[in-house]
Amino acid sequence: MQIATWNVNSLNVRLPHVLAWLENNPVDALALQETKLTDAKFPVDALAEAGYRSVFSGQPTYNGVALLTRSEPADPVAGIPDFNDDQKRVLAATVDGVRIVDVYCPNGGDLDTDKYAYKLDWFARLHEYLAEELARHDRLVLLGDFNVAPRPDDTHDPDKWEGRILCSPPERAALQSLLELGLTDTWRLFDDREGRRRFTWWDYRNGGWARNAGLRIDHILASSALAAGCTDCAAHVGERGRKRPSDHVPVVATFD
Repeated sequence: MQIATWNVNSLNVRLPHVLAWLENNPVDALALQETKLTDAKFPVDALAEAGYRSVFSGQPTYNGVALLTRSEPADPVAGIPDFNDDQKRVLAATVDGVRIVDVYCPNGGDLDTDKYAYKLDWFARLHEYLAEELARHDRLVLLGDFNVAPRPDDTHDPDKWEGRILCSPPERAALQSLLELGLTDTWRLFDDREGRRRFTWWDYRNGGWARNAGLRIDHILASSALAAGCTDCAAHVGERGRKRPSDHVPVVATFD
């Protein structure tokens, strides 16, 4: 089974990219973030023609998450239960016996802002929700754009990034708390990458892609029952070099 994540930074703009990628990479499930579409405008028919069912939770201009699956998704849930949040950032469904939780975690802005406080509170709510989900589903994948680079070597320039947004100790601790629930960062099972293959995001500004000024902030975390059978996890970095690309690339994990 192959499960992938991709922050497309506007599905309206990137739909041709997604369709072309799925044609060449027919994964079993693809989690999308930053779809930036209302539900009424989600391209259900175009994706169905490509062989994919869709569940989605969107809003205009910002945020938005979706799951594209080759088989019928079951028990979809949008948002974190009992958390009153207008931002569309979480979507879960069961696919072929695997509970898939798609997240678009807050960026946080700057360390001394309300957005940063919201980010840390949001992660705490996610932790509570995941603890409950793992109690119900031993086969679970949590994936998406986490807006956290877990370690210094997940950045192109640790001296520049250490302590800043996306790399601050509280953010990293929040991500680590999710792993301590019993999840494995599948990327780290195959941790021998160099160059562009080390990262999943490159800023549009200041020639980020050309300079390989990247970060690894898109993750696929698997429960122990799945991680034991993970045979690969890799970023498809070529997508960043396309015309009008997202600033993120797909990350794909393969489970035996």
